Amino acid sequence: MLEQLLIFTRGGLILWTCKELGNALKGSPIDTLIRSCLLEERSGAASFDYNAPGAAYTLKWTFHNELGLVFVAVYQKILHLLYVDELLAMVKHEFSGIYDPKRTVYSDFDETFRQLKKEAEARAEELKKSKQVGKPVNNSKKQGQVQKAGLGGDKKKNEGGLASDGGDGDTMKGRRLENGNPNGNHVDIKESNVFGTANGKENTSSNLGAFDVNKLQKLRSKGGKKTEKTVTVDSNGSKAEPKKKITKKNRVWDDSPPESKLDFTDPVGENGDNNTEVVAADHGESMMDKEEDFSSESEAEEEEEEEVGKESKPDKQKKGWFSSMFQSIAGKANLERSDLEPALKALKDRLMTKNVAEEIAEKLCESVAASLEGKKLASFTRISSTVQAAMEEALVRILTPRRSIDILRDVHAAKEQRKPYVVVFVGVNGVGKSTNLAKVAYWLQQHNVSVMMAACDTFRSGAVEQLRTHARRLQIPIFEKGYEKDPAVVAKEAIQEATNNGSDVVLVDTAGRMQDNEPLMRALSKLVNLNNPDLVLFVGEALVGNDAVDQLSKFNQKLADLSTSSNPRLIDGILLTKFDTIDDKVGAALSMVYISGAPVMFVGCGQSYTDLKKLNVKSIVKTLLK
Repeated sequence: MLEQLLIFTRGGLILWTCKELGNALKGSPIDTLIRSCLLEERSGAASFDYNAPGAAYTLKWTFHNELGLVFVAVYQKILHLLYVDELLAMVKHEFSGIYDPKRTVYSDFDETFRQLKKEAEARAEELKKSKQVGKPVNNSKKQGQVQKAGLGGDKKKNEGGLASDGGDGDTMKGRRLENGNPNGNHVDIKESNVFGTANGKENTSSNLGAFDVNKLQKLRSKGGKKTEKTVTVDSNGSKAEPKKKITKKNRVWDDSPPESKLDFTDPVGENGDNNTEVVAADHGESMMDKEEDFSSESEAEEEEEEEVGKESKPDKQKKGWFSSMFQSIAGKANLERSDLEPALKALKDRLMTKNVAEEIAEKLCESVAASLEGKKLASFTRISSTVQAAMEEALVRILTPRRSIDILRDVHAAKEQRKPYVVVFVGVNGVGKSTNLAKVAYWLQQHNVSVMMAACDTFRSGAVEQLRTHARRLQIPIFEKGYEKDPAVVAKEAIQEATNNGSDVVLVDTAGRMQDNEPLMRALSKLVNLNNPDLVLFVGEALVGNDAVDQLSKFNQKLADLSTSSNPRLIDGILLTKFDTIDDKVGAALSMVYISGAPVMFVGCGQSYTDLKKLNVKSIVKTLLK
């Protein structure tokens, strides 16, 4: 049963709701849809599932981009209503005919909706009955027999191909009409044909259950060769031992004793204290405090390159990758999906070459298509430029943080409450968590913030010594308990120590772990839940491509699943490392922000303590669309 259907403007003004349904929705599914889907450039998705205590809804929607209207249908998640997409299309068509921007009440639309709902339900019922009556039984049996037998002969192979084309093809068409969901999961029928022909070539016997004797002879010959190589027989008939592999020995040039291994570690006393005194050197101003100017010179160079390109390539066939493919449509009233597809395909390929995950690039293009479909094309405007402008707006909206990321302000607010500001660094192995933790510590020091490090990587050998070296160079206190300790307990004791000593910030270093490592992910969840840090930073490489989606989504999923709280802590921000090694392949930043909704708070761009800066959203967007 349909729970609710709403019509509202993009500005948020509700124009009409179905009073006949009158069901009070539990929770806030509409607000969640707007906040988590429509504003996050995920409007190209087929549906949105809302889960809350005591409520589970599925929401579907459509847009009228020319009028700026949104139509949303809400129904129980457990139900599979086949008429929702068709009903939304009919409501959109009828309501757009009576819409007036000056009008805010549409009580006369109730009767129209009642008729549309009955018509849509009747069509769905008829389609369901016709599907059950015309279900191809014989063809499906043939297909099953052919797949099991591997398509023995050429004649049966053709029969199997016809069966798969005729049987399941009609069924899939019916499913697509019923669901109205072009993005739904379905089986491609071509795969069964390929499977059948491959097996048909492999086994060409006319009998389906026949055994290939040639294969048996080949296996026997392989086995005989193998035994000849591995077993040797003496003349007496006894088996000789297999020869051992001779390993190469290290060459010794003279008889002098080997030199002792060089030890560059600092001398440590009996109590574990360093005997050497290191004076903290001034490494200069951190790049976090330097404003990056991305406007005058770079934009001027781009304009010059475009002008030179236009002069040197006057022929239409030699224009740029956007302008070569698409011309403006003269006299076309509204943009259709077929008009946008070539430009969106080129944009998707461009984003993927910039290291954007394929899944993210496809969703972005779907969202842009949904926002442009039905809009009027301005005069003397190419479709390519319209699509690129819409994509640029979407990218800026995604990468721009929706909340304050001013850590210094949050540190001072925590200081007023007489408690330390706790930051936990998490991520996979080898991305540079400890190094960039030291960069953040150096930046905080420059703003007269007292910092303490907590060595909670009790798993990797040398992790504590690495952090101890950074702490000594920066003259920062470090809290450590050695190895094979519970990192959650070590972090708790470190926070207590910082509270007693009056430290402003505690930077917690954790062990690197793959997203599929269950024991380490459970330990991380325990650390986060026990200590409730102010900021959970995910440290990720800018070099990563499609794996960025898997890493962040699984980290968030594990933190949520393994949490004992009803409101689990997830990743709050992202620190991108090795940003100086990727040239224009900046797509990892977009992939990570899109999949997690967390902003990029720091960017690591070098080896020294000063090589930490903010993300320049304008520069990233320009690079992605360049």
